[in-house]
Amino acid sequence: MSTIAPEQSTNPTTNTTEPVVNGDTTQIDEEGINRLPRIEYADLDAPYSAYGLWARRWIVLAASTASFFAPLSASIYYPALPHIASDIGVSNSNNNLTVTTYLIVQGLAPMVTGAFSDSAGRRPAYALYFFIYLFANLGQISGSQFKTSRGSVKHPDLELMCQPDYVALMVLRCLQSAGSSGVIAIANGVVSDIVTPQERGSFVAFASLSTNIGPAISPVIRGLLSRYLGWRWIFWFLVIYTACFCVPFFLFFPETCRTVMHDVSVFPPLLNRCVTDYIRRRTKQSSSVAMQPASRKQKLCAPNPLITLKVFTVKETAMIIMPCGILYSSLYAVLTGASDAFKTKYGFDKVKVPVLRADSIPPAPRGMYMRDTALDWNFRRHTKRLGIPLTANRQQELSKFPIETARIQVALPAFLFLTISLAVYGWVIQEHYSIVGTIVLLVAMSWTNTALFQSLNVLLVDTYPGRGAIVTAAVNLVRCDLGAATTAVISPMTNGIGNGWAYTFIAAIGLTTAPMLLLNMKYGMHWRAETTDKERRKARKRAEH
Repeated sequence: MSTIAPEQSTNPTTNTTEPVVNGDTTQIDEEGINRLPRIEYADLDAPYSAYGLWARRWIVLAASTASFFAPLSASIYYPALPHIASDIGVSNSNNNLTVTTYLIVQGLAPMVTGAFSDSAGRRPAYALYFFIYLFANLGQISGSQFKTSRGSVKHPDLELMCQPDYVALMVLRCLQSAGSSGVIAIANGVVSDIVTPQERGSFVAFASLSTNIGPAISPVIRGLLSRYLGWRWIFWFLVIYTACFCVPFFLFFPETCRTVMHDVSVFPPLLNRCVTDYIRRRTKQSSSVAMQPASRKQKLCAPNPLITLKVFTVKETAMIIMPCGILYSSLYAVLTGASDAFKTKYGFDKVKVPVLRADSIPPAPRGMYMRDTALDWNFRRHTKRLGIPLTANRQQELSKFPIETARIQVALPAFLFLTISLAVYGWVIQEHYSIVGTIVLLVAMSWTNTALFQSLNVLLVDTYPGRGAIVTAAVNLVRCDLGAATTAVISPMTNGIGNGWAYTFIAAIGLTTAPMLLLNMKYGMHWRAETTDKERRKARKRAEH
């Protein structure tokens, strides 16, 4: 990983502006880190981040690569579900519970991650969750003798195998989920730390690169491992890959959390330092410019996961999260049901099924570029219409800017196309139409689902500056818990009413959330202003006492 050097701050001898509540001059205290208010910064003329354009791109890309472990751990598992069920002697419905519990934990874990990373910093949070993830994968490795419901078996080729006991598999998959899912919320927090709203759309392309390509690549890896080495080799692969990634990542990835580093022109506390920080300090000392230490003394406090739940008490935020989570959870139904559907309907084996998911790789980078360029273009269009000047790497005042309209206008076409594609996909599978049509629909759903999710996610980060990890955790909670529900019911639904009506029903549920987006476009800015005034009054009362 390359060494990253930030731009010189406009005033390197002093710390950057302190965080305030919604543009007010009341400083956030230590306790305020564990409260919900949006954090903004008083000096809008100062550079938002001391890092240059390409440095920010490399940082966000590194955070995105760390996020790859979440879709890798989830999607690599789907194609092997029928074979795992056969090997450990459980039904497909019971085996799907390992996916369900994985998704439940995937939704709950970022509630802790978001609060912890927004207070202690991004690097300590990464270290904690990668440790849990590595431990969970190592826990799957047992002795060469293992027991299944069919009796004791000894693998003929490998001296060491992975845990095949059903209960142990479920528990360790939960730990694996806890370790991998937290990093997604941190990645969005990194974006909010160093990127302004006018550039955030294009930077989301970097942040979401791994999470978009991961679901396409990982099933192919899983299929090859399952065919040639056995499904249990997944955990060996994940241990090796995690170790190879973590060494360069923790050596060079810098701290970006604004509650710790402000615009990152300061020298971070001990637990937040990396090699590049020492290089930056030596470079500044050689140029006779002192690098100031962080003004806030580092204090690791227990994170409060209940902060994430407070997000749902803000109506304009809840009305963005619900459509985002409900529609994204539909993709889990497609992924879970696809393995069995393609095996029974089209006669695909354990290698051919994941290859279908690989067909979404070619359009993914182009699709992300088009989507995120559209977000930035629409933002600039509205600023030009309102006569608002834009300056690169400067924070914009959004209190009187219709950011909801600018983002949702890009998300709505993807919303409608996704619901239609979902219903059509179910009937194509049920009527056993050409496999070409199925592949086209899979690509369409993959792209539009990502476009919708990331567009609304950018909106949430825009409206909660400094709280990117917490609001992302709230989205993740809804997305994963609803995804857990869909994975649990999709098999009984398709067996009972068929693929066509099952996916049509899921699409109809998603369509009922469209009024939430339309209302946000019309009243979102007004609702946000009311919430901001309420937060300011509370902040002043706390300051008085």
